Amino acid sequence: MELEDKVFRLKEIFKDCVLCPRKCHVNRTKGELGYCRLPAKIVMDCALAHHGEELPLSGKKGAGTIFFSSCNLGCIYCQNYQISHNACGRELTVRQMTNIMLDLQKRQCHNIEPVTPTPQTPLIMEALLLARTQGLQIPFVYNCGGYEDPLIIKMLRNMVDVYLPDFKYGLEEDGIVFSSAPQYTRFALDSLKEMVSQVGDGLELENDVARRGVIVRHLVLPGRMENSKEALRLIKKEISTSVPISLMSQYTPIDKVRHHPLLGRRINKDEYKQILDYALKLGFKTLFVQEVNDFKLIPDFDKEKPFD
Repeated sequence: MELEDKVFRLKEIFKDCVLCPRKCHVNRTKGELGYCRLPAKIVMDCALAHHGEELPLSGKKGAGTIFFSSCNLGCIYCQNYQISHNACGRELTVRQMTNIMLDLQKRQCHNIEPVTPTPQTPLIMEALLLARTQGLQIPFVYNCGGYEDPLIIKMLRNMVDVYLPDFKYGLEEDGIVFSSAPQYTRFALDSLKEMVSQVGDGLELENDVARRGVIVRHLVLPGRMENSKEALRLIKKEISTSVPISLMSQYTPIDKVRHHPLLGRRINKDEYKQILDYALKLGFKTLFVQEVNDFKLIPDFDKEKPFD
């Protein structure tokens, strides 16, 4: 199928929205709003050269990160809460989004990296195809929360160069309690399988910068060691230990969960080390690791010069 045909089919889904596992079945082209509360439009928070991603993505010049408003997950602890839990933002046309992608390339960013693209995928991909015809050459990185429909991911074949999904929950009950996401684990696994079928289970680098492949992120939550271990065990069992894993330590309790019995504190070094040791024991070949207690709540947008 031609890429333009895929984009047309994706846009048609707005009329009966099933872009994510929630399958709200609302007609977003007529103003009906589903879980994400987004219209059939592009709604962006900001775009910037982001230097805080994994090194193969940030490189020396930064990832061309575009933060989109809202999300199809309801994580009560979200580290970008003010963006992902807000459907407001700057409404853009496809051409305006195309220009932002091209501007990020002009700023020498190593890639185009939409954050939480899932509810807005059809128009983002339309903008990407238009940008490709106008000289966009850098890789496209699909940075999502992992709560994806594998049938939608299948439609992105030959458009996405690098997949950057979260794998938040190995335990089904944690996905429900913390993110209001039924069957998160199953959808995340099946979507990851489709991603790997498209770009492989490793990471292809050129001058130390990712050109193709996958990195799976897992945020270690305080006191939820069994959840983290099960997530890693499932990836090994059902996919591969060649999949690069980014073990993230930056969990910080936002105001909403500051008094939560489990989530009201940061993780400690022993907890992080326990999960890192488990990943090594399972045999994962590529691990991206972080220091504990060394991360801000959100990127420092002022220093990283966002677009207006």
